[in-house]
Amino acid sequence: MAEASRPQNFLTEIVERDLAAGLDGGQVVTRFPPEPNGYLHIGHAKSILLNFGLARQYGGRTHLRFDDTNPTKEEVEYVESIEADVRWLGGDWGEHLHFASDYFERMYACAERLILEGKAFVDTQSQEEIREQRGSFERPGVESPFRNRPAAESLDLFRRMRAGEFPDGACVLRARIDMAHENVLLRDPLLYRIRHAHHHRTGDAWCIYPMYDYAHPLEDAFEGVTHSICTLEFESNRALYDWVLDNLGPWSPRPRQYEFARLALGYTVMSKRKLLRLVEEGRVAGWDDPRMPTLAGLRRRGVTPEALRDFAELIGVAKNNSVVDIGKFEFAIRGDLEARAPRALAVLNPLPVTITTWPADRVESLELPWWPLEPARGGRQVPFGRELLVEREDFSEDPPADWKRLAPGREVRLAGGYVVKCDEVVRGAGGEVIGLRCSHDPASLADAGRKVAGGTLNWVHAPSAVAAPVRLYDRLFTVEQPDAVEDFLTVLNPDSLRVAAGARLEPALAAAEPGSRWQFLRQGYFFADPVESRPGAPVWNRTITLKDTWAARQAPRAEREPRRPRPAAAAGEPRRSREELRAEQLAADPARASRFARLQAAGLGADEADAVAADPAATALFEAAVAAPADPRAAARWLVNELAGLAAGRPLDSLPVTGPAFGRFVALVESGRVTPAGGKVLLAALVARGGEPAPLVAELGLEKVTDRAAVEAAVDRALAARRAEADRYRAGEKKLFGVLVGAAMKETQGAADAALVRQVLQDKLG
Repeated sequence: MAEASRPQNFLTEIVERDLAAGLDGGQVVTRFPPEPNGYLHIGHAKSILLNFGLARQYGGRTHLRFDDTNPTKEEVEYVESIEADVRWLGGDWGEHLHFASDYFERMYACAERLILEGKAFVDTQSQEEIREQRGSFERPGVESPFRNRPAAESLDLFRRMRAGEFPDGACVLRARIDMAHENVLLRDPLLYRIRHAHHHRTGDAWCIYPMYDYAHPLEDAFEGVTHSICTLEFESNRALYDWVLDNLGPWSPRPRQYEFARLALGYTVMSKRKLLRLVEEGRVAGWDDPRMPTLAGLRRRGVTPEALRDFAELIGVAKNNSVVDIGKFEFAIRGDLEARAPRALAVLNPLPVTITTWPADRVESLELPWWPLEPARGGRQVPFGRELLVEREDFSEDPPADWKRLAPGREVRLAGGYVVKCDEVVRGAGGEVIGLRCSHDPASLADAGRKVAGGTLNWVHAPSAVAAPVRLYDRLFTVEQPDAVEDFLTVLNPDSLRVAAGARLEPALAAAEPGSRWQFLRQGYFFADPVESRPGAPVWNRTITLKDTWAARQAPRAEREPRRPRPAAAAGEPRRSREELRAEQLAADPARASRFARLQAAGLGADEADAVAADPAATALFEAAVAAPADPRAAARWLVNELAGLAAGRPLDSLPVTGPAFGRFVALVESGRVTPAGGKVLLAALVARGGEPAPLVAELGLEKVTDRAAVEAAVDRALAARRAEADRYRAGEKKLFGVLVGAAMKETQGAADAALVRQVLQDKLG
């Protein structure tokens, strides 16, 4: 039995039950079976950690097996990258490295046995004919005219298939199961097809290859796997898995398949087809681009295997699919790096500072610890002199009341150094700020407790600072579910990679080893790129920011604006209401008060008016939209709840969406021509491309679908794809109705009438 401290989930319960019953001779053998047709991604990491961890937890073993049954898409490069990724995550398969191609001869012998026993036949129809005859979720299949072909004839054809007598697609081997079965996968499925293609391991020895659903259970059985753990989309395939084993056994141990929810992560795509498209179209720099969710990309970004294990434990093992908040992954990364990354000084967007009270020719070495809270772990000498650099964003000429950084007349402490005061702003020919002149307090270095109005700033000594490429990586997509958008490429984040070309780092970082991790004070966690770094010249990749800045950028601008502190209530004074506080804020800001009054006059409630009035650009866009005309309440709702989030921190007046176009967009949705879900897709397209909403509705196919036949077709597709959920709904899991509604809506990009979808679903589900 597992100890109480070990991770517990429904799979550990199954294993413990089997061990208690004495099944499989007390063995636990799992496997990780990737197809070598792409690089592994973070979703595979969950499966790797689960399979290897489960076997390790119960004293078993895990096999690494490549399902190389499709030579047209497989490459040695992928095999090598997968092995490296599994090792990196701590997977140890020992001597158990296997390939499906190791078993091609045994699989072929099993297929001949099925033919001789009347359980398989060679079909010489076209793929289109076979596909049509298999029927659908609502329509039973039709038997092939070759289904009762004599075994001797099928065996002869099958051997001739192997000998290479037929071209691709001329014939296939099919199992003889049940063409009326409710599970479409059991309607005489394909077992072998012809592929005249060079295999990366067997060369040209074979021209017929087994289908995955036939090969996979046999591989498990040949290797003695006890618990074959798959993701949930293979739930319907389990019946075929069992049919293959039941008709080609006996096996000892007899493998059993179990399914868990695959990892779907926000702001990420994990389809190999889509990831390959990103690579092939040059949208990223390769499979190991640090923006990619591939394990190679995460490794190059500086994410550790320990962080991935922490993340896997954080989200657990579930039976139902859901989208995991990417914030949980980022939380695990930060928690891991916090304990392993020494602190260093770096300025990414420099603003020159001259310490006028410091002698021009004097340079002092300050002893700074790598770990400020644990100075015993060592430190380094950092030069300090008259000419310094600070972050440009750490200075404001007109700061808000809660500003904690540098401003005219404001004192701050330089990290590990002196307190300085801004005395003068230096301007360029165009009036722009090009530098600051500050004075320092000589006694403040020894007086660590000296109070300052501002906070603590990072800095570097300008003459000795090291220039280095610093790449600022961010999320690759601007929306949480890019797969839900018609073309996922339209929601690529244009700021997923920015290069801080003027970055300057403290001198000690020039000697940073490739592959080392650091925290740049107040900036984030950074990784010395192991591919492009050279001795004495590291290239830096930002792994992650110190805090979740994305949530703040996605919030409506009214919520992002610095808020002036509320005066503390006197003892015994009753707490003021929201209305009283709003009145106080408006009284302090006449321009905002004027906007607020106009918005209320336009028909908005106080809360809506307050949210829009907080941003002059939002007010202007709203008023132009209402003049278009658009319903005021609807325009405010779409502006605050959707458009502000899509702006991703950009000023609203910098977007390609004009006020009148936004108003016509709102009118389209409110008129019912576009569903609310379709409206979100349409608005995202307007933010990305600009233009008029009506033509985009037609281009994107977002016109509300009210035709019952079209809705029925969409529902049929959804039910076919969600066969398992539909069966479970009919068996009593009524909560799955919403899942099926969502699947059907997705089939129409959210354009179907939701009430009609629900009605059609109810009719079809009974």
